[in-house]
Amino acid sequence: MEYGLLGETLGHSFSPQIHRALADYDYQLYPTPPDAVEELFRRRAFKGLNVTIPYKQTVIPLCGEVDPRAAAIGAVNTVVNRDGRLIGYNTDIDGLIYLAKRAGVEMAGKKVIVLGSGGTSRTARAAAKELGAAQVVVISRHGEDNYENLSRHADAQVVINTTPVGMYPRCGASPVSLEAFPRLEGVLDVVYNPLRTALLMEAEARGVPCSCGLPMLVAQARRAAELFTGASIPDERLEEVVSSLNAQMRNVVLIGMPGCGKSAIGRNLARMLGKQFLDLDRMIEEEARKPIPRIFAEEGEDAFRALESRIVREAGARTGCVLSTGGGVVTRPENYGPLHQNGVIIHIVRSLEKLPTAGRPVSQSTDLHTLWKRREPLYRSFADLTADNNGSIEEAVRSILEEVNGL
Repeated sequence: MEYGLLGETLGHSFSPQIHRALADYDYQLYPTPPDAVEELFRRRAFKGLNVTIPYKQTVIPLCGEVDPRAAAIGAVNTVVNRDGRLIGYNTDIDGLIYLAKRAGVEMAGKKVIVLGSGGTSRTARAAAKELGAAQVVVISRHGEDNYENLSRHADAQVVINTTPVGMYPRCGASPVSLEAFPRLEGVLDVVYNPLRTALLMEAEARGVPCSCGLPMLVAQARRAAELFTGASIPDERLEEVVSSLNAQMRNVVLIGMPGCGKSAIGRNLARMLGKQFLDLDRMIEEEARKPIPRIFAEEGEDAFRALESRIVREAGARTGCVLSTGGGVVTRPENYGPLHQNGVIIHIVRSLEKLPTAGRPVSQSTDLHTLWKRREPLYRSFADLTADNNGSIEEAVRSILEEVNGL
């Protein structure tokens, strides 16, 4: 083989796509059992390898030379075969430094808190020091500095999460509340699925510069590709790959009044974008095994809303989908996070006179103007964009595509 990824490849399914986009070589995933690693390195049957868990320490003694940065971190994630001599590097640190600079998170002279004490934590610590951090503190579950005594570090200015807390499929969890850090100036989370963890959404709500780990993933691959080929890859190309991956993962979420055209627009958008279409009302009916009017009639609106929120959490945790929501999804504030974590939320607006009410329990029981007055501020608070659907479906879809493709 020429180039590939050695280790637990399940969480790195993007790696071949990233490397093939960055450089002109073949790149494969190579899940390898522990007892085969030494033989692979002895044969040197590769030009270059990326290395992930659980082999980042295992391969160090198998290299003929280890770059000083990798040696200081105690982990190798890139191995280059130079005329039979294996040289180990750590490009994760390059990725994290790029991530911080891209997000506008300044560490020079700052107190930095690193959540977690594993291998990625060591990389984060090294990156923070290289960026000039005045103090770097590791928060772990059982160390001297832990989650029970965060108050002693209330003066922290930057938080870096290197734990898997909040990662798919356990979306919505957060390792800490940012209330503990009133002087906060930046938050980085190495998790990239979901695109916005609960930690990042809290930072976003507070107006604190923040970023997920997707740019780090691409930036570390860029540096590895440069080591493999000896050719420089510009930031512009790196950003093109980040943008492509973000668009691939991003959900398009449609909200709006009952009957405003969300389902029809959603099906067309999904087809145009090559994404899966999820109609949350249909998912609710399949789960309940009865139509929505019967759920309202037999169990009441509160029971329906509770089921709706559960379906929202399930659907919002997926990536690469178009989601059509029910008209009242905005009435539960807890629905915002699951929809926002991977999605751009678009409010579909249609004249009240054009809205059908048949088969829609809330629309039938409440005057539409009263319902609109109650819900319009909620739609506005959820939405990133607004799309008019008073013309044709094709016109609405076209305008949404222009907006989404421009993100």
